[in-house]
Amino acid sequence: MKLLENAQFDSLTERLCMETGNCRINGRIESYSCKMAGGDKRLYKLLSHDGQADVQALSPPKRFDGPSSYPPASRLCDACPRKTIFHLISTLNASFHPDYDFSNAKSHEFSREPSVQFVVNAVRSSLGAAAGENYTKLESQLWEALDNEITLSDSTVYSYTPDLDSDPYGEDGSLWSFNYFFYNQKLKRIVFFSCSATSLLAASSRDADADDEMDVTESMDDSGIDVEQSRAGNQVDSYFALTGTRSI
Repeated sequence: MKLLENAQFDSLTERLCMETGNCRINGRIESYSCKMAGGDKRLYKLLSHDGQADVQALSPPKRFDGPSSYPPASRLCDACPRKTIFHLISTLNASFHPDYDFSNAKSHEFSREPSVQFVVNAVRSSLGAAAGENYTKLESQLWEALDNEITLSDSTVYSYTPDLDSDPYGEDGSLWSFNYFFYNQKLKRIVFFSCSATSLLAASSRDADADDEMDVTESMDDSGIDVEQSRAGNQVDSYFALTGTRSI
């Protein structure tokens, strides 16, 4: 997968990173060409020889406002070509590299969304509710930029909902997150829209813990005394005290 330059997406990504109310929001929008690079080819060969079927089963889309938020028919298990799953996994690997590797992700961790409008409503329900006016000001520009890049009417939308062990946003204090892929097969292109919200209280607690650990490390460095050396010295002193001799 090759990241495609898009100045409008870069600007939107900056505006999607904010602190509002009691949460910290981090979002990004990226465009990728589905042309395979060296690592993608190796992954595709691996997926092609693992005995999996050419058509992969997907999970139902995630509800965002209750059981009636999408038609009953769309709750049935969906499916898509194995190569599409490969493109989705490759997009995740490219976007989160080098911190995460999604090569072992399974098809049931992905869903096909009922429609673009369904996703628009879902984003408004999560991001819009958390960001308030900040999202209202950029909403029309965001979807217009997506349409210009990927042609929404010709795109299929997929989402990624991993288990907690695989979730890049599965940290303490995580409030919600979403990962949407707008896939235009004709253009051989995917636009990846990812966003998460984290409790500021949890983030502050993690930052404080990190500062405490850093202070301890710096204190040890400043004193010039290694913990193991100090422990060894104490053992020697104890020996001399017991034998009645003195160290020189």
